[in-house]
Amino acid sequence: MSTVVRGEEELFARTAHLFESAAEVACAAADLSTFAASHRSRQPTGDYRAKRVRKIYRPAVLLDRAAAGHLGELVRLGAEVRISADEINETIILDRRVVILAGDRTAGPRGYSVLTGEETVQGVVSLFEAAWRGATELAVYDASVAEIRTLAPRILDMLASGCKDETAARSLGLGLRTYRRRVAELMTALGATSRFQAGVRAGELGLL
Repeated sequence: MSTVVRGEEELFARTAHLFESAAEVACAAADLSTFAASHRSRQPTGDYRAKRVRKIYRPAVLLDRAAAGHLGELVRLGAEVRISADEINETIILDRRVVILAGDRTAGPRGYSVLTGEETVQGVVSLFEAAWRGATELAVYDASVAEIRTLAPRILDMLASGCKDETAARSLGLGLRTYRRRVAELMTALGATSRFQAGVRAGELGLL
């Protein structure tokens, strides 16, 4: 069975009881701007150890110090968090019985598909489990991006200004090869294939 709802208010009204009663919650999202996050103040807070909570995010979320800190807090409360470089669509799985798939962000209320058909749900669960196995533990990935997180705002400013790599490197006190390596690392974290796309994605994440 599949039901499509429009807007987060309607979705929350239909599914709040499922979140409260679920013993196992699995989530995948590119960043923290999710349906669940928007209603965090209206959801149960505290220790996650009473249920199993697993979350997968894209690397870009770690470029924001506050967001990285939030993920660390989730782990402290008992959630399991991993980072995946693969493309992720916002997905929530409740007790392996209900799946919520977010639609594209377009003008007007965002659409959400609530799926309960056994075969469909199991298919989504299998995809999540494969992504989970291929993802990296938060602490490991966070350590690898700690330095680029510190440099990211200044590198993004340099890219936005259009200055040459040599000039940008000098301004940051880096060697040219080191600067270019950091730019490449930043693009990877943002999931960008060009410097222009990196700027666009950084803007979408509020990093600029």
